[in-house]
Amino acid sequence: MKRAFILSLICAPLAFTAGLTHAAGMQAIVGGQTTVQLDPTLLSGAGLTISSYSPEVIIPGILMDSIALPINSPSAAIRPTTFTFDQATFPAPGSFSGEINHSGSVFFNSDTLQVGDITLAFDAARVGTLSGQASGFYAKSNAGITGILFDLTVPTVVTEPGGVKATADLLISPEFGQTLVDMNVTTFNLRGFSVGVTRVQGNVPEPAGVALALSALTLVGIGRRRR
Repeated sequence: MKRAFILSLICAPLAFTAGLTHAAGMQAIVGGQTTVQLDPTLLSGAGLTISSYSPEVIIPGILMDSIALPINSPSAAIRPTTFTFDQATFPAPGSFSGEINHSGSVFFNSDTLQVGDITLAFDAARVGTLSGQASGFYAKSNAGITGILFDLTVPTVVTEPGGVKATADLLISPEFGQTLVDMNVTTFNLRGFSVGVTRVQGNVPEPAGVALALSALTLVGIGRRRR
């Protein structure tokens, strides 16, 4: 009888967890980091040379020769992350909403040019622009030079327990291309010019059922020690 009771303590929460996994629906990104791998040669072709980083920047990122920006939590006082997505269908249209916000800045050309506190978001009007390469996702700077820096290609997405990974190429946006012209960094608009790769590694909350299962196992362990 005691053994049956212990099994029920373990199995019931696990069954609940399985149900949540099947019907999880929209998941919220609550943390993580976004890695940026900028090719020095391609950057040089765009008239840009990285000179320094702000303290928030993570070095290295998860890709070779990269840096990473921490993802702001949904409870952040400034630029909270509001991105939610369906693990089963992302990045299909209608499978996501909101934006992913970050902290940290990158400085270029002897610190004369700053971009940072990046927002990743989606604009349906950008889909198919840049000769069909743009997915609609874009990276916007909120520090230093403000505005859209890069359009992203269609991301390759891998969902896994606890989070999601999305990888895409970074294309200079028409807006940033014009800014570089206006600042005399380049002589013509490099819109669509690829300068590197980004990978979002977003964390999602632990399902309630997992926490219940762990609690049950802890209670079983305590009971055994008491015997």
